Amino acid sequence: MTKESVDVLVIGAGPSGCVSSAFLHRNGMKVKVVEKSKFPRLVVGESLIPRVMDHFEEAGLFPALNAMGFEKKHSARFLKGNDVCQFDFNDKFGEGWDWTWQVPRADFDDALAKEILKQGVDLEFETELIAIEFNGTDSVSIVRTKNGETKEIHAKFILDSSGYGRVLARLLDLENPSKLDPHSAIFSHVKDLQRQGNTEGTQISFDIIDTEVWLWVIPFSNGNTSIGIVGPTAYIENLSASGNTTEALQNAIDSSNYYAERFKNAEFLFEPWKMSNYSCSVKKLYGDGFALTGNAAEFLDPVFSSGMAFATESGMLAAKLAIRQIRGEKVDWQKDYAEYILSGVDVFSTYVREWYTGNLQKLFFHSEENKDIKQKICAVLAGYVWDQNNPFVTRHKNLIKNLASLID
Repeated sequence: MTKESVDVLVIGAGPSGCVSSAFLHRNGMKVKVVEKSKFPRLVVGESLIPRVMDHFEEAGLFPALNAMGFEKKHSARFLKGNDVCQFDFNDKFGEGWDWTWQVPRADFDDALAKEILKQGVDLEFETELIAIEFNGTDSVSIVRTKNGETKEIHAKFILDSSGYGRVLARLLDLENPSKLDPHSAIFSHVKDLQRQGNTEGTQISFDIIDTEVWLWVIPFSNGNTSIGIVGPTAYIENLSASGNTTEALQNAIDSSNYYAERFKNAEFLFEPWKMSNYSCSVKKLYGDGFALTGNAAEFLDPVFSSGMAFATESGMLAAKLAIRQIRGEKVDWQKDYAEYILSGVDVFSTYVREWYTGNLQKLFFHSEENKDIKQKICAVLAGYVWDQNNPFVTRHKNLIKNLASLID
């Protein structure tokens, strides 16, 4: 069996793994990335939020991504009957990016992977981590290549950025049920033949069918659009009596007063994917010699597109802390990593819960708009959920609920 030795082994070449490995490489670490899939590959999570741009820039990945010409996202629109609520990222509380991208993830992730390879990161596709053993913070991982060969990788630290693969969570028995109610989704892409050539045609929209049921519409610069339906698992299961995902998604589109006409003749470019009970959690975010990042740790809900933000935030922070530890510094992983990341997860969890209770929707569509409140909520939706100057971050547990009660 062949053996390799690295400073950091990164599991997964999605956005979290690419951000962390690029940063590690730029800072003199010997890093290896193993990715089970072959790229390009289809994956969900196509709407980004502005906070991710900070991480792509810091990791040196922004120029390559910007050159791809992805659809720019300057705002997000929420629809409910005849009511419209739009959040413009250039009109938010505090500092930060005022735009981001809407991306077909197969192309986006492929561009990221090609860029880290170009920068010199050792990335190996179709290679799966199948076993691991720790000796303090050092580890020995057994990986299997696409040819069926196995080899040992010795590492001083491991970052699990495997997304829904959740490699270390499975191998180390770290899985934990989510505290959010069970929801599911079905999505596909269509050739958007009736798209208008203006903001109306290219803007991301969330069309609320019912309080807990909503349709996403995410236009891409290549002329295709992602459409997905999200709701309680029982609702999603009942969209098609036969369980046919094509029929289910078409029925969902037909239930939209806003989008039924635009997409009535559109053909799905692939058989719609179904993601059941997608929310997930773990018992802990780190241990001796490893840290979990992105969806390998927590996934909440697609409603506010927080997944990529947590992926890149945790990937960048874990990389910085791993460098300090490898260089002999004492790192308080509980305080500097787990508590920090989970504080942001806690904020977004509140917004997800209050979305599905309807309280947040009351604020969005209240006829007497309060600009100050809207700007502060907009900052949260942009991903700046660690800003302690924003009361909609620091007082998130009660503020939305209390304001909804005042509206009532």
